[in-house]
Amino acid sequence: MSIEMKNKYGNIDISTEVIATIAGGAAIDCYGIVGMASKKQLKDGLTELLGRDNFSRGIVVRQTEDGIHIDMFIIVSYGTKISEVAHNVQTKVKYTLDQMLGLSVDSVNIFIQGVRVTSL
Repeated sequence: MSIEMKNKYGNIDISTEVIATIAGGAAIDCYGIVGMASKKQLKDGLTELLGRDNFSRGIVVRQTEDGIHIDMFIIVSYGTKISEVAHNVQTKVKYTLDQMLGLSVDSVNIFIQGVRVTSL
């Protein structure tokens, strides 16, 4: 699936996987984010921490009549304020997609899949 943009020079088709990779790269740079989680959890509730090349497995990009919506499944670090981390991720993802692709995102939905306690 791809998202089509039109300008005066022609059409641009951007794959949803590219959008997910850019959004994941922007999110992972935010303070308090340990990593992306797989959107398909195992039956016993364990979350899988994804590497940099698998960001698209933890992000869902949807295009509706209303606009473009992004669902992100993340793991945060223990001791951070989850609401602030989520707000920072939403802001940074919207800004990055606007700057890199000229893509206006209507919503960035954050799903906290886990809290990682760092070992001392």
